[in-house]
Amino acid sequence: MHENEIAKQILDAAFVIHTKLGPGVFESVYEVVLAHELRKKGLIIERQKPMSILYDDIRFDEAFRSDLLVNGKVIVELKSVEAISAVHVKQLLTQLRLSGLKLGLLINFGEAHLKNGIKRVINGTLSDGPVPDFAL
Repeated sequence: MHENEIAKQILDAAFVIHTKLGPGVFESVYEVVLAHELRKKGLIIERQKPMSILYDDIRFDEAFRSDLLVNGKVIVELKSVEAISAVHVKQLLTQLRLSGLKLGLLINFGEAHLKNGIKRVINGTLSDGPVPDFAL
């Protein structure tokens, strides 16, 4: 499955969850529920996935943890805050660069309207809103 197809599944599930639970629940709740919804769709989910990096010719096996890694291709960083800040975007950009993955989704369940809390990050670029229908 292509990254854009995975992202669509993730966002569809996120909208369902936000409708059912609303904004303001703990991030850990959104994480476990989103993982459950995505598994029901047949996706492979790794929660709090340790990600390794290579630095100074040394591999560090647990340099950081991704909230969700979906099908080994898309990193999902979850927030439940009033507004996404620049540091949240930088963290996801760093995760993508260090992991070598192409696509990341930053989803802020704290927004009253979830569509305002979605940032899509591709190879160091950023866009707002739903995932468009185009290939990476």
